[in-house]
Amino acid sequence: MRNFALGFKTDCEFRIQRPTVLIMAKTTGPSYQEVIKRVEQRQFAPVYLLMGEESYYIDKISDAIAATVLTEEEQGFNQMVMYCTRETDVTNIITAAKRYPMMAEFQVVIVKEAQNLLKIDELTDYVLNPLRSTILVICHKNGSVDKRKKLVAAVQKNGVVYESQKLKDTSLPTFISDYLKSKQLTIDTNASMMMADHIGADLNRMASELDKLIIALPKGESKITADLVEENIGISKEFNNWELRSAILTKDVFKANRILAYFESNPKANPAIPTLSVIFNLFAAMMQAYYAPEKSEFGLAQHLGIAPFQARDIMAAMRVYSARKTMDIIAKLRETDAKLKGIEKGSATDGEIMRELIFFILH
Repeated sequence: MRNFALGFKTDCEFRIQRPTVLIMAKTTGPSYQEVIKRVEQRQFAPVYLLMGEESYYIDKISDAIAATVLTEEEQGFNQMVMYCTRETDVTNIITAAKRYPMMAEFQVVIVKEAQNLLKIDELTDYVLNPLRSTILVICHKNGSVDKRKKLVAAVQKNGVVYESQKLKDTSLPTFISDYLKSKQLTIDTNASMMMADHIGADLNRMASELDKLIIALPKGESKITADLVEENIGISKEFNNWELRSAILTKDVFKANRILAYFESNPKANPAIPTLSVIFNLFAAMMQAYYAPEKSEFGLAQHLGIAPFQARDIMAAMRVYSARKTMDIIAKLRETDAKLKGIEKGSATDGEIMRELIFFILH
């Protein structure tokens, strides 16, 4: 899938009852679900530092706070969104945070693009003694604030630090399922894996494409199918990386070669490196599975951090590929990766290199 390396080196009433103020001083920080649950329960912290590589969860938490703390009537006077540039003066943020709410229990100050602040640590003094009627939300994307900075320790003392990690490719089917479940919908396995393979771990794009499928869902239907994905997202339900993976699992030589031929005829739509990543993920997981303490479906799912249906695939593959063959395939995958990147490639095309790889795997 997309984000992968081959191992060469994820109605309030108008008068609000004062909610519980949440103070968290943990070094590891809460999960996304924990933060959202407490916001929904109106257990607000005076300061939130939302940071990390995955912007999707940062946006979801800040949106939840913006929608929950104040009523629509109160938001006009008491909710401020500030977009930071490299010229933004931290003093302006502190001044906004120290303002008292008008005809409301709280005011909300949401600081967007905080990664642009050159002197973000200047917020520390305010965070050490925050105004309890202000909910300050600091959204720091494209990476985390250096945890050695005083600001992080200050927020851990008086608020919530949430670090949003990139979702692993193996967790994408669960994300897709949970996203649709929240809308009382389901998706079949093939459709889910097609989406995960085609879009990868860009969760904002994934959510957008899933919303597109929801709109396209026929009236009265509640399950997204591979046909619907093919019609609306432009992914072939027969010729895709998930189906190639399936052919490798069952050693279906004819099917695998049909898919490779299709990929070779449409190289721009089906580049070799993402395909190689999918195959490597399969055999890397299989190699780990051979050393798992518990080789049941549940045991492998826990050990590998994957869904049960994915564990079933791994168990099926282990009946077809020995541990020794798996090790040889991984070595061949590394060699193929190097060739695709131009090392000792010679005059071979990407399609020829991939056909050589699949022949090695299946024979």
